[in-house]
Amino acid sequence: MEEAALVLNASRRFRYTLDLKKEAQKEEVIRKIRAQAHVIRAAFRFKEAARVGTTTKDAPEAHADGALGFGIKEDQLTALTRDHNYSALQQYEGISGLANMLKTDTDKGISGEESDIDARKNAFGSNTYPRKKGRSFLAFVWDACKDLTLIILMVAAAVSLALGIYTEGIKEGWYDGASIGFAVLLVIFVTATSDYKQSLQFQNLNEEKQNIQLEVVRGGRRIKVSIFDLVVGDVVPLKIGDQVPADGVLISGHSFSIDESSMTGESKIVNKDQKSPFMMSGCKVADGYGTMLVTAVGINTEWGLLMASISEDSGEETPLQVRLNGVATFIGIIGLSVAVAVLVVLLARYFTGHTYNPDGSPQYVKGKMGVGETIRGVVKIFTVAVTIVVVAVPEGLPLAVTLTLAFSMRKMMRDKALVRRLSACETMGSATTICSDKTGTLTLNQMTVVEAYFGGEKMDPPDNTQKLSAAVSTMIIEGIAQNTSGSIFEPEVIKLQR
Repeated sequence: MEEAALVLNASRRFRYTLDLKKEAQKEEVIRKIRAQAHVIRAAFRFKEAARVGTTTKDAPEAHADGALGFGIKEDQLTALTRDHNYSALQQYEGISGLANMLKTDTDKGISGEESDIDARKNAFGSNTYPRKKGRSFLAFVWDACKDLTLIILMVAAAVSLALGIYTEGIKEGWYDGASIGFAVLLVIFVTATSDYKQSLQFQNLNEEKQNIQLEVVRGGRRIKVSIFDLVVGDVVPLKIGDQVPADGVLISGHSFSIDESSMTGESKIVNKDQKSPFMMSGCKVADGYGTMLVTAVGINTEWGLLMASISEDSGEETPLQVRLNGVATFIGIIGLSVAVAVLVVLLARYFTGHTYNPDGSPQYVKGKMGVGETIRGVVKIFTVAVTIVVVAVPEGLPLAVTLTLAFSMRKMMRDKALVRRLSACETMGSATTICSDKTGTLTLNQMTVVEAYFGGEKMDPPDNTQKLSAAVSTMIIEGIAQNTSGSIFEPEVIKLQR
């Protein structure tokens, strides 16, 4: 029993040690990410300060005193949400005290006046982050030049051009090498142009896609604003499926839980309540509904830093590209092997006197040939070897594939289907099943009642309430009003003075 206990304890100690190492590694990664975040944030602020440096001297400088009339500074708010510091939140007298510091109301939100919104942007930043610049046309040209088949053809074109000019002169010797080079340049230009045009279109599409319209409470009314216009102090209602637009704290909610896997990597659903109110932007609402108070936006959020530093290009090759590279490599190896074998045999025959001129005389006689004649003979043999390599590599294959994919892409564009890369046409052609979310993708997310049953009887049409008593109608209306997240406001009456 003692030995068994010792073994168990040893295993437990090993497990605890392993867990401690994992925690230490996790803390080290988090520390590095936060250090990088501080650098990115500082660089962004420096860039913004330089951009607005031409404003008047009387205008308040952004982030000058950190608070600009508010009861809390930007770095304090950022640290509060980033560290999920519940004790610091209690020192601010909870969410209500934090709302008072931010000059907002947990029920009515901010006033919504333009001057107030500008003051909040100056004090706490805007809900934007520095984006990576689009790739230039030369970058796409460089990517196209990395194709293995084109590299082999470029080398063959250069060698063929040099040997052709040397043996036949510049008037006759440049044809073969120049024709190969022209085909290579045509493939590179077509590929780079198509990819560059699609990149520009996707940049515009991404800007429209990221410009989400969301509901906020301002002046006691729910209004829709762009996610880029969200400011610190806004009160945002959230429901199932919504994405948290900024970092903040939960004001109130019912069965409210979010999926933080996009930020933490852990797939479990996290419940949010008054004891665990902190929410990170980029997460999805998994269940329930609630309202949040925005405490950090833009570059001050973990999601903003992540989006500012990631790259969308995966660089993976499609099956067609893998096969083409395999074919090019195989043909190149075979052609090079045959060319080397032919070169060795021809050189051996040449230097042993077994090659002859048209008049029957040997091309090489040891001790009687000059250096110039010997070099010209060797160059002719090298030309034969290079010709074998050039003929072995099908220079028309990449051009044919590129043109085929380009025409396929243009045909898809007429059907309003944008393709970022030419190679994606081949990848999607291999797809057998496409999984898509229904709501908002295949449907408009505008649901209407088409059938209604009350007391076991079907109402036709469903909005015909004449068959119901006044008490039942009142109860149904009250039940719907109590179980909906929608809001109805009476229009403001503007009195005109005469």
